[in-house]
Amino acid sequence: MAITLSERAAQELKSVLDEAGIVEAGLRVWVAGGGCSGLQYQMAIDDSQPEADDNIFESHGIRIYVDSLSIRYMDGSTIDYVEDVFGGGFKIDNPNAVAGCGCGSSFQTEEEMGTPGAGCGSCGCRG
Repeated sequence: MAITLSERAAQELKSVLDEAGIVEAGLRVWVAGGGCSGLQYQMAIDDSQPEADDNIFESHGIRIYVDSLSIRYMDGSTIDYVEDVFGGGFKIDNPNAVAGCGCGSSFQTEEEMGTPGAGCGSCGCRG
């Protein structure tokens, strides 16, 4: 499978790259321990060469780099850009997540179920 971007997320990323004058860059996405549910999504613009263990995907003209450990937890995910009354931001729709935090920034997979997270509220959300 792969990691993909919605058309809206790709447009937002292209806009950010254009405004910053960055020509050759991709989106690095990874999973780190932490958050209410045990695992937390991280994203950053990456203008360096891909790492040896990176999985490289392309969606709507944007390269996406995911390391070999993180792809285990994120395979098949879609990154979207959503707006609400608090502003806009990127949201990951992860088919591997079986539990998550109220704000959507942390999650658990079936293989991680039962592993205690830091407790609700540790990532800054109230849900």
